[in-house]
Amino acid sequence: MKKTIITALLALVVLTGAAQVQPTTALLGSWSGKLKVGVMSLTIVLHLEQADGYVAVSLDSPDQGAKGISAFKEYLSDDSLAIKVESIGVTYRAKLKDGKLDGKFVQHGFTIPLELTQGVPEVKRPQTPQPPFPYETEEVTFRNERDSATLAGTLTWPVGYDAKSKQKPMVVIFVSGSGQQNRDEELFEHKPFLVLADYLARQGIATLRYDDRATGQSVGGDVKNATSEDFARDALAGIDYLRNRKAFSKVGILGHSEGGLIAFMLGGKKKVDFIVSLAGPSVKGDTLLATQGNRIMILSGQLPNMSVKKYRETVAEMNNPWINWFIDYDPSDDIRQTRCPVFALNGDRDCQVISTLCLPAFQRLLPTSKKNRIKQYPGLNHLFQHSATGVPTEYGEIEETIAPEVFSDIAEWINSIKY
Repeated sequence: MKKTIITALLALVVLTGAAQVQPTTALLGSWSGKLKVGVMSLTIVLHLEQADGYVAVSLDSPDQGAKGISAFKEYLSDDSLAIKVESIGVTYRAKLKDGKLDGKFVQHGFTIPLELTQGVPEVKRPQTPQPPFPYETEEVTFRNERDSATLAGTLTWPVGYDAKSKQKPMVVIFVSGSGQQNRDEELFEHKPFLVLADYLARQGIATLRYDDRATGQSVGGDVKNATSEDFARDALAGIDYLRNRKAFSKVGILGHSEGGLIAFMLGGKKKVDFIVSLAGPSVKGDTLLATQGNRIMILSGQLPNMSVKKYRETVAEMNNPWINWFIDYDPSDDIRQTRCPVFALNGDRDCQVISTLCLPAFQRLLPTSKKNRIKQYPGLNHLFQHSATGVPTEYGEIEETIAPEVFSDIAEWINSIKY
């Protein structure tokens, strides 16, 4: 799962506060640096912007996708500043030294040095496809009537597609992980579904990627009380739409994280012709999330102390319909009932859906088939990036969106089950 179910308490990067202004200062501009928390390194960006004769102060934590957050000013001059975020007990005080803001980031009694240099770090995403493209795309919508949701997406046709040809391409519908995602599954300016769709189109495979309900151009559908069962109906509506077009030989599903869970919910009901599970869970939700919490604690330099019982007690206080459903759901029966070909893959540095926990369960539960493939990738994290540790705070720092061996393996496998 992505940010929705990260159980470690990364409060240091949830920066909130009240806006404050100050007469102009020589420190105008943007300043950035790395906040080192254990083995993690979090990018912090401070903005001092002119606003009608005053200076507005705001913060970004791009590694958490947080931008433009107002900060309360305690002091601001031409060479010094002090800001405060009262809601989480954070202060930052710094003085200009050799062209850099040399300061201390303090939270709940813990003090961390934080040096900021002028400028904003350049975000590079070299794998993001750029036009012109050698294939056609089509903007489409489909309807989940039961939930009153209209989903908007992009149907990408393969290179050289000819509607008059008797040979029909295979098509894959993409289902994103937890949290509301757009059709590209965009996170930290990475667009993994766009990268995958582009590559598969060049390998003769059509794809449909769509904005999650009430996100992007998709409208309708309850989000506040929705569970994976509701999101599975959205995906099924897309599958039905593709079948009704009668333009494809086979209709498969590619699900990432929670999307992988949904893939097997539909696979167990014989709704798809094949499944690609990218870091999909294969164990009961409470076990998955407790294990996730312990792994992130270890990587953050803490002692792991999360039991299933403790995790359930913690989330019970949240009274969140999605998490309440998720911790009780065991995908074992759906996986056992899945008869279509399956490619289940995981990175060994995934600290959200642990490969050593989930891949053996797939091996044990899936019906025996020569077409099935289960693979663990060394050095890859939950987003299938090559990573140093796998902690979520690395996602935005890594330029790579998806390891090339992953999307080439996916295309090769799908084409191998064509007949």
